Amino acid sequence: MSWMPSADPIAGDAQSCAALDLVIVPRVRDLGDGFSVRRALPHGKRQMVGPFIFFDQMGPVQFMAGQALDVRPHPHIGLATVTYLFDGRIMHRDSEGNALEITPGAMNLMTAGRGIAHSERTPLDARAAGTGARMYGIQSWIALPAAYEETDPSFQHFAAADLPVVADRGVTARVIAGSAFGLRAPVGMLSDWLYAEVILDAGASAPLDPDTEERAIYVAEGEIEIAGDLFEGPRLLIFRPGDRITVRARQASRLMFLGGTALEGPRYLWWNFVSSRRERIEEAKEAWRTGRFPAVPGEADFIPLPD
Repeated sequence: MSWMPSADPIAGDAQSCAALDLVIVPRVRDLGDGFSVRRALPHGKRQMVGPFIFFDQMGPVQFMAGQALDVRPHPHIGLATVTYLFDGRIMHRDSEGNALEITPGAMNLMTAGRGIAHSERTPLDARAAGTGARMYGIQSWIALPAAYEETDPSFQHFAAADLPVVADRGVTARVIAGSAFGLRAPVGMLSDWLYAEVILDAGASAPLDPDTEERAIYVAEGEIEIAGDLFEGPRLLIFRPGDRITVRARQASRLMFLGGTALEGPRYLWWNFVSSRRERIEEAKEAWRTGRFPAVPGEADFIPLPD
């Protein structure tokens, strides 16, 4: 996906939980062609949670027949993208030659490092079905530590069946990256971060590990209670370090647990570029403008550099 700044709404939620640092109401951003997202990060009051610097909820949406997701090739530097679907499918192609269909529950981590380009499209068979493709999920960006910002680009994929899952007492949790619920995901990481999908039945409870330095819960669906206070989705709840947090579902809810160790400093963020150095952003802009990023095989079009 792509990013450009937009105004933040006023949440209007009191900071009623003692451990709660900030409540973010995701802003709606139109990406064109009738497709919009709900963007929680970056926010005017918070750039990152751990290394998470970008957090978009895609859908739920049912495209009209003849419509589809068509994100043309575009570049990234200094980050890793995580695409995680609840429903629907996305065909991923990148300039390293990776071409793979992203399906619900799978972990897909594209590390841009010094530079990569990719496209994201609805698969051909989903377009041909005639009923309109579905789309529902989260795309997030992980800012890389300064020491790894210029690492070689790469792509990791783990099917849903390859990720650890716990299911007990109305709680179903899939660990997408890092460690949670006594389980560890197999994905390789360049820094310490956590990502998990947590589905709660009405009345069920789950803990948020206090050992993670910076952490948050994204309420994608439903309504939860924390220390007697209620929060409906969509909301990003950011917590202070060290406090023990227990989440109870007032109704069936879908949550994303996220966070990690804070990076060594803030990042510059412009369009799809992230870096600890402003001049590196300018270099990436010029490289895309002049066609010096590698091409995505099988793609003839691309997204021009914004004005």
